[in-house]
Amino acid sequence: MVKTALDNFPRPPCAELLGWRLLDARPEEGWIRLSFEGKPAFCNPAGFIQGGMLSAMLDDTMGPAVLVMSEGRLYTTTISMTVNFLSPARPGTIIGEAKVTQLGKTIAFVEAKLMAEDGTVLATASASERLLEAARAVK
Repeated sequence: MVKTALDNFPRPPCAELLGWRLLDARPEEGWIRLSFEGKPAFCNPAGFIQGGMLSAMLDDTMGPAVLVMSEGRLYTTTISMTVNFLSPARPGTIIGEAKVTQLGKTIAFVEAKLMAEDGTVLATASASERLLEAARAVK
């Protein structure tokens, strides 16, 4: 796998909770592929992963896409995110992919999707993200 800014980046607790794992990345393209662990504890009464958990997975796919593209220089905070739920998500591995569609000076636009292991698209999202310099954001 290609080296990215995430190689030396400690995973935050929310990423640990979601079972976040980097699978692949193309930093120059602003593209990233991850996996998440869709835990039974994330399910609603119908036995499907609750939409808020899927939204968190989408958000935790798009931010790292910007971080990787900016070679670790930029963090993001979500300004707005639109989510479309396309198919019920069952517990198990969930694959996330994101692509930075535009990286400006203060705002980035990013798109993402979540898929079941069989390739079924579970949810999609688009977001506008405020860019923060990593050196200033950590203070």
